Amino acid sequence: MPPLNFMKTDISNLPEKKQRELARIKEILFEQFELAKGNKTKPHIVKGQILKIVLFGSYARGDWVDEAGKTAKGYQSDYDLLIVVNYDELTDMSTYWYKAEDKIVLDQSIKTPIGLIAHTLGEVNDKLAQGQYFFTDIIRDGIALHEAKGHRFVQPKPLNAEEACETAKEYFDEWFTASKNSTKLFTYALREGIWKDAAFMLHQTVERLYTAYLLTTTGYSPATHNVRKLRAFVEAKDERFRAVWPDEDRFQRRSFELLKEAYVKARYSKHYKITEEELAWLGDRAEALAALVKTASEERLKELKAATGK
Repeated sequence: MPPLNFMKTDISNLPEKKQRELARIKEILFEQFELAKGNKTKPHIVKGQILKIVLFGSYARGDWVDEAGKTAKGYQSDYDLLIVVNYDELTDMSTYWYKAEDKIVLDQSIKTPIGLIAHTLGEVNDKLAQGQYFFTDIIRDGIALHEAKGHRFVQPKPLNAEEACETAKEYFDEWFTASKNSTKLFTYALREGIWKDAAFMLHQTVERLYTAYLLTTTGYSPATHNVRKLRAFVEAKDERFRAVWPDEDRFQRRSFELLKEAYVKARYSKHYKITEEELAWLGDRAEALAALVKTASEERLKELKAATGK
């Protein structure tokens, strides 16, 4: 692998409309980051910087899809963006980045959905030094939309095949088993008519299933409870998952939105309402998700085992 200390910076292969969107997104990220720092006086916040903004995933590789308005489902790839900062506290999405996400979503000049993750340079370099697939792929395929001078990524270390296989197996066993446990609690709550608890436990099932797949296949899962974000990550990696959640009518779209909201609202909001019919549909879809996660993860484990030569 050639040295990756210097990243690609050219996005001229993308349509002009996409280039303009990315320029506007970059502008919003810097603007909202400065506003989020506000009047904070902690030295490390005052000196907080965006060191890099890296476009990765399908738009960086060139295999993105934009069928919005062209087909019934109208699948559209997200812009996957890695924001690299200089202090750990600045990676907190709920403090420093959620308003930027909201503003990007509401900006009428941006028609493409986004997925943001934030990490420190030290954290990314640690993962690269360990040979983690997810960050190695980002550095190899990604395009730097912004880079501060003097802040480089380290050269990725090749991951030991046996270690990679063993770690992936441990991830799968832990998280897939956890998803089964939360499914049992969902089933009990559904049977007893405890709708809010059923919704929360089903959210946990789906979150754990997506986490199981991501950790098994990439060694990385974003630190979020937002199942829509996790879904986007997984669907971008494996298009088979796009069929899990049909969104052809209002009932299907509303049901998934209720699932997404369940992590907070099912526990704390007296206004959260979900029906037995919605829970039953969501439960069926979670069962389909579990089957696909198992299949896709076992495929990956088989590949990793083959790489060990055993």
